[in-house]
Amino acid sequence: QGDQPKLLELLATVSQAAQESAFIAGLVQSGEIFHPLHLTSEEAYGFLKEVPLYEKAGILCRVPKWWQGAANTLRISVNLGDKRPSHLGADALLDFDAQLSLGDERISAEELKRLLSEAEGLAFIKGKWVEVDHKRLQQMLTAYEEAQRISGQTAMTLVDALHFEINAAKIMGGGEDGTEIEVTHGEWLRAVMNQLTQPMARTEVAVGEDFRAELRAYQRQGVAWLDLMRQLGLGACLADDMGLGKTIQVLALVNAMRRQRPGKVLLVVPASLIGNWLDEMQKFSPSLRCRVLHPSETAKESAGGPSRLEDADILLTTYGMLAKYAWLAEVNWDAFILDEAQAIKNPATKQARSVKRIPAAYKIALTGTPIENRLSDLWSLFDFLNRGLLGTAKEFAEFIKQSQQSPEGYAPLKRVVSPFILRRLKTDPTVISDLPNKIEMKSFAALSKRQTALYADLVSDLRIKLESVDEGIKRKGLILSSLMKFKQICNHPDQYLGQTSFDPGESGKFARLAEICETIYGKRERVLVFTQFKEIAEPLRDFLQTVFHHRGLVLHGETAVAKRRELVAKFQGSDYVPFMVLSLKAGGVGLNLTAANHVIHFDRWWNPAVENQATDRAFRIGQTRNVVVHKFITRGTIEEKIDRLIEEKIQLSQELVPAMQENWINELNNQQLLELLRLSP
Repeated sequence: QGDQPKLLELLATVSQAAQESAFIAGLVQSGEIFHPLHLTSEEAYGFLKEVPLYEKAGILCRVPKWWQGAANTLRISVNLGDKRPSHLGADALLDFDAQLSLGDERISAEELKRLLSEAEGLAFIKGKWVEVDHKRLQQMLTAYEEAQRISGQTAMTLVDALHFEINAAKIMGGGEDGTEIEVTHGEWLRAVMNQLTQPMARTEVAVGEDFRAELRAYQRQGVAWLDLMRQLGLGACLADDMGLGKTIQVLALVNAMRRQRPGKVLLVVPASLIGNWLDEMQKFSPSLRCRVLHPSETAKESAGGPSRLEDADILLTTYGMLAKYAWLAEVNWDAFILDEAQAIKNPATKQARSVKRIPAAYKIALTGTPIENRLSDLWSLFDFLNRGLLGTAKEFAEFIKQSQQSPEGYAPLKRVVSPFILRRLKTDPTVISDLPNKIEMKSFAALSKRQTALYADLVSDLRIKLESVDEGIKRKGLILSSLMKFKQICNHPDQYLGQTSFDPGESGKFARLAEICETIYGKRERVLVFTQFKEIAEPLRDFLQTVFHHRGLVLHGETAVAKRRELVAKFQGSDYVPFMVLSLKAGGVGLNLTAANHVIHFDRWWNPAVENQATDRAFRIGQTRNVVVHKFITRGTIEEKIDRLIEEKIQLSQELVPAMQENWINELNNQQLLELLRLSP
């Protein structure tokens, strides 16, 4: 009698389950629920399928282990590259083995087909009960047969194998309804991947006695890694931090290649860096015979054709020349090297297409920023290095969309691309311990009265225009042009108005610049001042000459290539040249300006990767003093608000994700946009 309340409580859960389950309702009605039951396989299958329903009603269910977890999981295990291929190179073929398994038991295709012939429910196979779900089993069989077809008919190179790894489910038609496709590396492929991801374990490469440089340990490891990639016929991205010596590592590799077997090497660089490469060759590897295909270095330029290669180890040219000389694509190059390879980040450009039509046995991309704005930068880079690894642009976009929704995130992508990217950072003491510190600080400036009035008027004008413009290209154009105008106002009113007087008293930034540079002058130090606007470079120089009482230098996009080398030599020389004003686009890469130990970003690019590249003109090997970086921000304006957003998002770039999506401002609604732009107290 005392147990009656407890019994009623227990029966209440059964009653609730009976309302949802005809099976339980029948057991209650017949009274069988109160006795031990003997179920047929069909009844047991129905019971197991309804377990979630019973648990929801409050009934504790204990089910066999084989019904849950891995024990009842259908899986195809694909093993790639177990045996060493007959030869190394891009065309080396890897072995491919696919096996069926149920839980931890191997099963044959015949056993799977036999299961398919059973009625849906439970079947006894290999000493245990398994679920017969025709849809899942058929999907498993289809995927396995496709794997067998690939194994028997498709010649799979290393790049094909790694592409297959991240797309196996899609390629084989599996991955749904409980079917798992597991791709593993065989013994040989696993050993190769370990070598690629652990360059410190590689045997050093003999670069030759005529190579006039003592390579640092990480540089020797880099050369060995590049040489291994060459042997495997795989494209390599050397993405070392700016200033760690990517150039010297490549020259050491080319010198080593020439000693092993002379070949044809094509080196493509931005026009502004021709002089840098020639100087480095003369300094470190003077025996390398280099021919330049560019008007700045050749008095009388001619098409020349392949005959220019007869007495050359390296042909050095620029991105612009690739489209001009079609014969470059008719040569089968032994090695094709791109410097500042972010130049091909947009695959739709003529420049990127010109690069990708040139054939080469081995390709190297040099860049400090493999991803500048978005993950499609990475796709375009690998479309050059190892075409097919990341699929087509459309396939890659679909993969990224799936990754964003997956618990693993971008981890699978990172696993696939990381063996092809070697990146070391200056901030890592295990890489370089004798580099001084980099001290970054934000330098805030206030708007002058004139700047404040112009800024407020521009916000009001934009508010009116936004109300009358439709969504789409016109709105985007309006926003981008307005952002540029706000930046100009923050720099100086005369820049925005197109005037020429540039009175320092009318710009808060000019006042802040004077304060910082007076201190630099007092210590007899030097500074680089970066701006994204060519039109303000000369006014900045004129102003700074009044602060330093010395002449300074200006370098921007219209500065002739030959003149740039002269400017760098003058700034680095023994005569005191206190400052150089550079446009961020022209001066942000490839220059060695270690005579400066101060860097000022006068206006912000709003892209941390690009700004860091510019800073690294001074913060690089050869620098002996701490480098102080000043990032100018105008209080209360869009500059301050976007700086906060960058701080919130910058961590993403550490995880192979773009630091800022380039179109994010366009996606704000009018109210959000005006809130971002309005002046704050």
